[in-house]
Amino acid sequence: MGRFLAGLILGLILIPACVFVYFVTGMVPVATSAQAMPFEKTMARIGLKAHVEKEAPKDAPFQPSENDFAAGAKIYRSDCAVCHGLPNQEQTPVAKGMFPKPPQLWHGHGVTDDPPGETFWKVTNGIRLTGMPGYNQSLSDQQRWQVSFLLASADKLPDGVKQELAQPPAGEGVTQPANPATATPPPTPKKK
Repeated sequence: MGRFLAGLILGLILIPACVFVYFVTGMVPVATSAQAMPFEKTMARIGLKAHVEKEAPKDAPFQPSENDFAAGAKIYRSDCAVCHGLPNQEQTPVAKGMFPKPPQLWHGHGVTDDPPGETFWKVTNGIRLTGMPGYNQSLSDQQRWQVSFLLASADKLPDGVKQELAQPPAGEGVTQPANPATATPPPTPKKK
């Protein structure tokens, strides 16, 4: 019994000590291009799922109209598409450089099978350590619901909304000079 107790105490001390050394010696992968830590994705997914299930609204405050879908599409294009993509468009350079990789909501597994309340919670609160911001201070409740309804209905949107989503993300398509060295510099301010 004494050996068991000694082993238990040693294990309770040794494991946290090893974790501490792992972090303070710089072995933790912090670059977006680095491999994930052991069990990182699994633990994050379990914690997120449990928390969202507990806090996400079960009922929406209104039923969406075509105008709500259109408004949601405009908000999505300006605030979400740079990370989460658009239908029939390639992943943006921003999304390619993120870790963890943001889900491409219009390709493969999207969020059409998620209840709007779950998406609303994610849009409102963001997701820690993923790059997903919370929009509770920058978008109104109605706007966050509009985006949530848009994504929940992504497989059955009206044609006008599909046309809005067919445009590049806000800020994309701005042309830059091919060779910055030959670009015309901005005018120099005159000295007084």
